Amino acid sequence: MSEANRPREILRVENLKKRFGAVQALKGVNLHVSSGEVLALVGDNGAGKSTTIKMVSGVDQPDEGTISIEGRAVKLNGPSIAEALGIQTVYQDLALCDNLDIVSNLFLGKELKRPLIPGVLSVVDKEEMEKRAVPVLDSLGIHLPPLTTPVASLSGGQRQTVAVARAVLWGSKLVLLDEPTAALGVAQTRSVLNLIRTLAKKDIAVLVISHNLTDVFQVADRITVLRHGETVAHYKNSEVTNEDVVAAITGASRKVEM
Repeated sequence: MSEANRPREILRVENLKKRFGAVQALKGVNLHVSSGEVLALVGDNGAGKSTTIKMVSGVDQPDEGTISIEGRAVKLNGPSIAEALGIQTVYQDLALCDNLDIVSNLFLGKELKRPLIPGVLSVVDKEEMEKRAVPVLDSLGIHLPPLTTPVASLSGGQRQTVAVARAVLWGSKLVLLDEPTAALGVAQTRSVLNLIRTLAKKDIAVLVISHNLTDVFQVADRITVLRHGETVAHYKNSEVTNEDVVAAITGASRKVEM
């Protein structure tokens, strides 16, 4: 493998700790994910998965520990800083505007404009937005209705693909996905899982939170298990069983480090 094609570490989290009042939400989270890799972060409710994502996306800041992007320790003091470093997050609620069309959602908050009255008034340039969006959608193998279609009329799987495409459109190095297949049907789930693998093929690092171990084993290269706010196991997908992961989640197995 040439140096140019060699996976490079995008994210490393070391000994992350976070307290909310009397509650110690994170007690020592450790994980890493490289370009072209899908890492699944699993654990029971309250294990610290969502809190970890909030730390990495800049929504909250850790009390202790280090977050490194491409080998450099960073302070993510807000989502805009995380985005500037190439970190995009797709939350479970997707943050889409139902009253807007697909292309407007793809460029939400980053609309392209053209002058209507030079120096005085500008308007949203939907034609240019579509022109930029179509190649990205095509490269991801995403098939959607016309981009002028209101998002409210899309299926759950289509809405998820719009949210993921928006993350990729803005030059992501790392995409964080919070329960991407929750409440989706079988066909829609398959489509979203295929999209996640496509992201990895495009050399993007992907961190997926999921309770669905069937989905995890289909899409992830590695699995990190959290329990009570602490990393308790790292596994390669190819070297572990569903039962092993469940045992780590419930505390029935010893800590495993890789």
